[in-house]
Amino acid sequence: MALHTWWLFVGAVFLLSGTPGPNMLHILTRSVDMGLKRSVAAMAGCLFAVVLVLAASAAGLTTLLLALPGAFEVIRYAGVAYLLYLGIKAWRADIAPLDVSEAVLPRSLSRTALFRGGFLIGISNPKLILFAVAFLPQFINPTRAQVPQFATLVATFAVIEAFWYGVYALGGRSLSRYLAKPAVKRAFNRMTGAIFVGFGLALLRVKPA
Repeated sequence: MALHTWWLFVGAVFLLSGTPGPNMLHILTRSVDMGLKRSVAAMAGCLFAVVLVLAASAAGLTTLLLALPGAFEVIRYAGVAYLLYLGIKAWRADIAPLDVSEAVLPRSLSRTALFRGGFLIGISNPKLILFAVAFLPQFINPTRAQVPQFATLVATFAVIEAFWYGVYALGGRSLSRYLAKPAVKRAFNRMTGAIFVGFGLALLRVKPA
């Protein structure tokens, strides 16, 4: 994998992970309700689910790409279309305030229960599987060993995801209030949408050596 390809992956994942979604809002809610220290268990549950799904998907994709070399280009263009879809969807997204006050849990909830809750949120997110199938293969060089490349991408994704978990947990109520402002959310959606489209168009020009 070329270094510039890896950096492109880092940039795309940094933006994708930072966008408020089920995992991030779950972590934010747990931090608001129970504090940073207790929300770590929920973070661990979400992250474990993410790594599990990505690793399983990568293993299956490796087998597929080795058996059907022509599948690489099909999946690559599907991934570009996915990025363009995310960009258009983000640009047109609703600007209703984010609600992070639902499902308040008792502070007596065990760390095991918090971990389990985070895991269930992460594993039930269908976008994660779509991401693994349509997005990861674009950054794989089909002429080189694929297992180390997939392992690098999954590990990179896990580190970036964990970073954003920390940001959302540390932000707590301040971050939720900031994202609840319609003007801020509209600007955030437009910026996110434009960058996603830009990444999608850029990936059309990426050709593994």
